Amino acid sequence: MSLMATHVEEVPALDRAEAAVLAAAENARLVELVTSLDAEDWARPTDCPAWDVRAMTLHVLGAMDGHVSVREFVHQMRAGKKAAGDRPDIDGMTEVQVRERDHLRPREIVAQLTEIAPRAARARAKLPAPLRRLTFPVEVAGVTEKWRVGYLFDVILTRDTWMHRVDLSRATGRPLELTPDHDGRIVADVVAEWARRHGQPFTLTLGGPAGGVFTQGTAGEQITMDAVEFARTLSGRAPGTGLLSQAVPF
Repeated sequence: MSLMATHVEEVPALDRAEAAVLAAAENARLVELVTSLDAEDWARPTDCPAWDVRAMTLHVLGAMDGHVSVREFVHQMRAGKKAAGDRPDIDGMTEVQVRERDHLRPREIVAQLTEIAPRAARARAKLPAPLRRLTFPVEVAGVTEKWRVGYLFDVILTRDTWMHRVDLSRATGRPLELTPDHDGRIVADVVAEWARRHGQPFTLTLGGPAGGVFTQGTAGEQITMDAVEFARTLSGRAPGTGLLSQAVPF
């Protein structure tokens, strides 16, 4: 039986309430996966060449620490800018997150993630409106964009955690929990942004629990692939040609 196609313009933008639900669920799923790791898993390489499993979880932990504390978030931004040098500021910021938590042992990482994850999701949801409207520059695929803080907190931070859960699952062989209502919603939002960014007609058929069929315009590229692999490709973790070369931030 063929799936009903969704026109991308019919994919609703994530509002603040829905974003909060997705963030809480994604943080919980990340903690569940990390809790399942054994001693050998922490040193396994990931799809991010600079990070093994332990370093990746330290980045996630550091990011969540910044979500619950404005002081910590500002510290990471300032220290990250200094550490970045000629690189994008975000590279320096993630480097600081990992370096400043490098003393933690695996059981301490798990304990801190378990404690901070629900608090981080709640803190993001409670961000005051004036702060949500603030903008800041971000480099995406070599182009500097202006993002609202609300977009960062509602969309990007959940995508980042989701993609790192994918990374950790691939690195360790742990099962990747995927459901249409959660992961499918995240992927659909990615598809809609991808479509807006390239503006070209397409029919996209994504397989798996997070998948679906999406269209824009008439004719255009016909793309069929797994939903998670689609997201990995747009994030730069797998090569993409044609419309799949259009990056989407995670």
